[in-house]
Amino acid sequence: MSRTRTASVRAVGRVGRQGGPVQADGRTAAPLSWVWLAAWPVTAVFVLSNAATPLYVLWQRDFGFSKGTLTVVFAFYILGLIGSLLVSGVVSDRIGRKPVLLPALVLALLACLVFATATGVAALIVARLLAGVAVGAVVSAGMAAVTDVAGPERKRLAALLASCAMVFGAGLGPFLAGILSETLPAPTVTVFAVEAVLLVTAVLVVLRMPIQRSPSPAKGAWMRVPSVPRGRGRQLIQGVAVFAPGLAATSFVLSLGPSLLSGLLGTTSRIVAGGMAFAMFLTATGVQFAVRHLRRHTILTAGATGTAMSMITLIIAVHASSAPILLASALLAGAGQGMGQLGGLSLLNSAVPPQRLAEANAALNVGGYVLAGVLPVSAGYLSDAVGLTGGATVFGVVLMSLAVIGGLVVLTGRDKAPEPA
Repeated sequence: MSRTRTASVRAVGRVGRQGGPVQADGRTAAPLSWVWLAAWPVTAVFVLSNAATPLYVLWQRDFGFSKGTLTVVFAFYILGLIGSLLVSGVVSDRIGRKPVLLPALVLALLACLVFATATGVAALIVARLLAGVAVGAVVSAGMAAVTDVAGPERKRLAALLASCAMVFGAGLGPFLAGILSETLPAPTVTVFAVEAVLLVTAVLVVLRMPIQRSPSPAKGAWMRVPSVPRGRGRQLIQGVAVFAPGLAATSFVLSLGPSLLSGLLGTTSRIVAGGMAFAMFLTATGVQFAVRHLRRHTILTAGATGTAMSMITLIIAVHASSAPILLASALLAGAGQGMGQLGGLSLLNSAVPPQRLAEANAALNVGGYVLAGVLPVSAGYLSDAVGLTGGATVFGVVLMSLAVIGGLVVLTGRDKAPEPA
């Protein structure tokens, strides 16, 4: 090894002139504060992703649509998200994170405008579609940007912050929307005006983000089903096997949770509905910090267990007409998604090179959101046909089975060797 290379390696971990550690390649990494700031655009866009949840009772009252139609509106969000994931990950790996993040934030601002001025179901569908496209781009490019800013020495921290930014924003959206819509006039306008301000601050963060393009971008078709490099498929499968059921569980709570609360408590309070979603995602955030030092496969196994337990308590809640048990189910769903997401992202961060990381993140989320789109929509229409209790029971049994299978996939495919830091 040359003297230059040796000195470079020894410099890892030392503090550079601008406050960040010196990396193995001799470059000064970004200060820790920027690693946290890089996660803010992810949070801001995910606030939008669920801000509409407490407002659906208002739109149902004004526009007159069923629970099945409600889940279709949600499905268009999934459609936009998956369509975006087919492109945004690859594009981000090739031309950089900022050229993907900035248009995504513009689309998110446009979604706010459409939501605020909606006069029918069609407008809600358009707004959810735009929000889905924006979220898909941020899931791939934004979460990869956090890893890029963090540098190779802080990969586990990057996975933790990117994952927590996603679930915290997803919970903060309905919570803020519930409070604002109950306490301020013109609720559907006020909520999205506040969210627009948050998105503008995210634009400012992206513009100043200390991030560089990959020196060796990936090749191949610009639009394709996202994938991981050869030999890394096992990590992707294990992540999807746990993340997908967890995401479907929280998606069910978001789409049909207010209807369940209305049936169990006889209340249409938007604060209560938003509060339950916030508690669910706050649990998803907190549990990730609690388990961050565990082995990745242990985190995934715990995530599968949490999702399975969530479905058991969901079935009990709807048959016992118990709101506290329903809340317990939501909290377990949040824990299941949080650990499944953290475990999946951590596996990919440890195994996939930076020039393919956004595409790998997109692949993980495609696997998760396909299931999260299909099952809740099916449960919504089934609930219209046989009642909310019957629909929730069938959904719970199916998803519990998938969570158990996901746990078995992780247990049978885990490595015996020690995991890298």
